[in-house]
Amino acid sequence: MIRTTVPDSTCRFRLGFFSAARQGRKDDAELGKGLWRRAHDRFHRGLDRFHQVLEGVEDDQLYGELVEIANELAALLDRVRAVCVEAQRRSPSDGLDIPAALSGVHRALSKAGNSLATTAEAAAMLRLAVGPVPVGAASVRRRAEAVFEQVADAERHLAGETS
Repeated sequence: MIRTTVPDSTCRFRLGFFSAARQGRKDDAELGKGLWRRAHDRFHRGLDRFHQVLEGVEDDQLYGELVEIANELAALLDRVRAVCVEAQRRSPSDGLDIPAALSGVHRALSKAGNSLATTAEAAAMLRLAVGPVPVGAASVRRRAEAVFEQVADAERHLAGETS
């Protein structure tokens, strides 16, 4: 009798597929399928892009600086998710219409997503730099600071405070 086995990678793929499907259903329930889901997913994609950029950094010192920034940005994802979940609870969205009462929250989340994309872009430019980078990751750090501020701004708007 000949026995065949399924390669480990196929088994992991299937488990990954089902995990992703479960997470998708959870996201649909908590974030909806509209505005707030898009804001969360955009931020998540920006984080993924930043981490992809890290893979190509060859300078150890620069890599260390960028990893520190990446970890700090990744810690924001739970905060962004909490804002989006609460915004979806208050004003459910299955479309792209921005509710007037939460327009400040949406604006701040949009800015945070854009700033995260430019932060990843700045990291990519450093990765492509020829020779040592004299100021290290200072330009990336400045752009990341904007992301932190904008997430905090979204939280303030959600709490009813304005700045």
